Amino acid sequence: MNILDVAAKLVRYNLKIVFASKFIYFLLASVAFFIFVAIVSVFSNSNITEGSIYDILFFPGILLIFYPTTFGIQNDKDARMLEIIFGIPNYRYKVWLVRFVLIFLIVFFILLLLGYLGSFALVQIRVFETALQLMFPIFFLGSLSFMFSTLVRNGNGTAVIMIIIGMALWILSDIIPQSEWNIFLNPFDIPSDMNETIWEEISVNNRLYLLSGTILSILYGLFNLQEREKFL
Repeated sequence: MNILDVAAKLVRYNLKIVFASKFIYFLLASVAFFIFVAIVSVFSNSNITEGSIYDILFFPGILLIFYPTTFGIQNDKDARMLEIIFGIPNYRYKVWLVRFVLIFLIVFFILLLLGYLGSFALVQIRVFETALQLMFPIFFLGSLSFMFSTLVRNGNGTAVIMIIIGMALWILSDIIPQSEWNIFLNPFDIPSDMNETIWEEISVNNRLYLLSGTILSILYGLFNLQEREKFL
């Protein structure tokens, strides 16, 4: 019972961090963006496919994960919680691993809701699979934000770096649109001149690379948290 009580307190604290301050604005902005693009797509009579819904959901997903991963350490510092987190051996690792699980579940749940809305209002899609596929690039960018936040140790500075990196990756995606190294690869947008088996192999490799990058970014970020003096 004591373990469950500690776990419950840990979850409640991290939920406060995830939903702290400006996160609600990112949530509202992501929902507003999705509704706006959906309405424009309907009135423009464009051909809406499952791949289109994937693209529409991508930006809201980035907005949802941006704040908690970029400003998490800054919020801990502002709330004077870093001293407690660093004061207990290995506690900071448990806090951030729990936080990543919570962020993942929250973003995935919201994407599911938006996906069901898009499936109802626009075109029928495989909602669960679409949301799951979106989590690979979104969580990779989130883990990258966390890693840089442990290096910069400032939310605004991390945000600037991630915006620059995001723009560079977006430009690069136009150069290598069908490459397995394209972070913004849309697995539901199969090129007309490519065999489906080859496209599936490219998509699987792309997801494996993103998953590997996510794990390495999280581990490197946790490794940076060993240097207590730089944060306090």
